[in-house]
Amino acid sequence: MKHFFVTDRGRVRPHNEDSVGVFENDYEQLLTVVADGMGGHKAGDVASEMVITYFKDAWASSERIQSQEEAESWLTHHIQQANHTVYDYSRTNPECLGMGTTTIAVISFSDTFVIAHIGDSRCYLYQADALHQITDDHSLVNELVRSGQITKADAEIHPQKNVLTQALGTDSSITPDVYSKEWSNKDRILICTDGLTNKIDDDHLKQYLSLEQSLETIANQLVEEANVNGGEDNITVAILENDDLKAGESTC
Repeated sequence: MKHFFVTDRGRVRPHNEDSVGVFENDYEQLLTVVADGMGGHKAGDVASEMVITYFKDAWASSERIQSQEEAESWLTHHIQQANHTVYDYSRTNPECLGMGTTTIAVISFSDTFVIAHIGDSRCYLYQADALHQITDDHSLVNELVRSGQITKADAEIHPQKNVLTQALGTDSSITPDVYSKEWSNKDRILICTDGLTNKIDDDHLKQYLSLEQSLETIANQLVEEANVNGGEDNITVAILENDDLKAGESTC
């Protein structure tokens, strides 16, 4: 399975509060995690780095994931445990009180991938020349869109666009959204923070993901365009591509 990730400070923020990692366990199973420390809160970079470190260590010591159901259970448990880790740290370190982060964690197999997420960082699937947003933003404006109070166009310019309804580390307990999706040879997964999606619309994301270029080239081009379009926020991009499924290969 091909993969590449990049994170960038952008052109305005003084430091990068995004964190990202792609990890293999002892069974060569892949876990990708993206976290966006909450802007405007104390120690957002600490929160996002703690999440990445937590998942890296948990994945390194994990048993082989045997099924989609096991992947869903593993992600649900560990995103909740990561929440406890960040929340407890913020409560015992006054300089970090109130910190939080979005989190997306993806376990990818040869024919399926499983996602757990909190916040407004996103996961997309590029499949059969179509782009599908898999995750649903945990944000105030998305709730307003879903209830019919505003349109998607209104949401793009809403003054409370960045207000989250859920984040990791800000409350003692959370309930992540968990999804399982099928994917096939040459399909691509994009996992990114809102520093990208606030600057590049879905049509342009689709155009980039359709390119017959390396994942590194595509990811760097996405970051470059987000910066050209303003770069007011940190930008993180992780892209996975499904390789050919070998005969007899196990799905998990």
